[in-house]
Amino acid sequence: MNDSDDLSTALDISWAQAHHIRIDPVRRLTGPGMLWDRTGAVVDVHFEDIETAHLLGLWKTHARRVLDALGWQGEDIMHRAFQGGATLAISAPQDQLYSAIFAVQTAWHFCAADLLGAEPQPFEPMITDLKTVMAREANPALVALINAATAHDVDILIDEDGVSIGHGIGSQTWAMIDIPAPKDVEWRALHDVPLAFITGTNGKTTTTRLCAAIAHLDGNVVGQTSTDMVKVGDDILDRGDYSGPGGARMALRDKRVQFACLEVARGGILRRGLATRHARVAVVTNIANDHLGEYGIMTLADLAQAKFAVARALLPDGILVLNADDSNIVDATAHVSKRICWFSLDAKSPQITQAQMLGQPCAYLQDDVLVYWTGTEDAWEIPLKDVPITLSGAAKHNMRNALAAICACSALGIGAETIQKGLSAFVSDQQNNPGRFNEFSYNGARVIVDFAHNAHSVAAVCDATAQIPAKRRFLMLSQPGDHSDHAIGEVTTNALEFRPDLIVTAEIADHLRGRLLGETTGVIRASAVAAGFSGDNIMAASSPSVGTKIILDKLKPDDLALLLVLSDRDAVFQSLA
Repeated sequence: MNDSDDLSTALDISWAQAHHIRIDPVRRLTGPGMLWDRTGAVVDVHFEDIETAHLLGLWKTHARRVLDALGWQGEDIMHRAFQGGATLAISAPQDQLYSAIFAVQTAWHFCAADLLGAEPQPFEPMITDLKTVMAREANPALVALINAATAHDVDILIDEDGVSIGHGIGSQTWAMIDIPAPKDVEWRALHDVPLAFITGTNGKTTTTRLCAAIAHLDGNVVGQTSTDMVKVGDDILDRGDYSGPGGARMALRDKRVQFACLEVARGGILRRGLATRHARVAVVTNIANDHLGEYGIMTLADLAQAKFAVARALLPDGILVLNADDSNIVDATAHVSKRICWFSLDAKSPQITQAQMLGQPCAYLQDDVLVYWTGTEDAWEIPLKDVPITLSGAAKHNMRNALAAICACSALGIGAETIQKGLSAFVSDQQNNPGRFNEFSYNGARVIVDFAHNAHSVAAVCDATAQIPAKRRFLMLSQPGDHSDHAIGEVTTNALEFRPDLIVTAEIADHLRGRLLGETTGVIRASAVAAGFSGDNIMAASSPSVGTKIILDKLKPDDLALLLVLSDRDAVFQSLA
């Protein structure tokens, strides 16, 4: 296949423009995603004063015409309306995804011409140009290998770096220029490893790390990805946000990996889709307001639909682990046919009761004990006091994360004794779970550092820390610039549940995202004052590290500080070391 950078700029397709129509960049879909279990290309179109049904009708007409002209009669068209716009997509062969981008742009060219009464370019020359790109991109050897991997029921991972079959210790990787013929592949040596996808608005990183720790205790070399890093065993392969398919491929191609726990974020699902269709377990921790307004995700129901894309990656006998306490998750299951393992803090919740009646595994809280029901009369349990991350029941969010991990690890075949041992050994410190409820001692005071930054996560952390006794309470609060004033106000109001005596608002210069310096911290201050907090007890800092120093200099024995650190975490940890 030709160089992808060369292919991505092979054609320059334009269309009629208008102020009431905005089209986002077209994206390749490299795996299962929100819309469907297909590869192809997708675009989000935002518009005003246009009938949605009219626009979608034009899309069906012109996209179908383009696909048929390209010889893609077997490929499908998809659309999804959202408030103020629509997502438009086509499927395409897996070796033709750059061509699929140009196919979407071509179809939109004719849609825009019809909508705006403009003269379109001649159809046939545009198709001829597109077919030229298709011929350059075509990779018959890759298609043959994909078909062979499917026939052998083993996973195949594809990107610009190469193609691999199987996972971890059962994998082999080739460069694109060295793709073998199926007859030359040693298929008996290739296989997948137990794999869990973990997603949700909050709790996915902690749940991923907890599952990985339990799998490690079970004797496995674990590949894990998160918003912080890619890790295999004790080795960090790279730091950064690797919650998309690129991080998954990096971990799954490491030949040491025997077990995989992969965090999946909303952005990766919507931009590219999931890396694999061979997950044995998928977890959705919760659905809460965060990043609404991006990629056509306007409501919590939209966000639930996006998160539930992990169900498309499950093997036919795979298990979907879900939070029965989240109404958005419960509502979203109306369109899910996968086997579900529910967890809840309420032993009498309808989902738990029904699971027990049907003889299906589930997990729940009962009398300060986490219980796993195996689906028969058997059950095993572990007291909250033996699960450090729950703070003996004060940290409700981590109780749910522990229940999710119990369900996921059980579904992956790990025994009760190992899961219990893993829950007891996992401490939310800087080594095991950096940035999530990390506790330090400083000058006789307790200091909690957490990554929480949306309303739901801040409420969970402040609810837990509000129960910790202290002489004085100090709070550092910061927010990214792309959060709306309303969202920042909601976060601030929830943070006041911590009952702080002093608030330090920290500027995040690398997360301004369109705002001016001081604007976000000003919204936090105004929101706190509007909620009844004294403006005299609010200080401003130029960064989280500076805000941390302000608070640390004030701490005395028996004080409590909660540092909500979205950025600058290494400097904050260094100050507390």
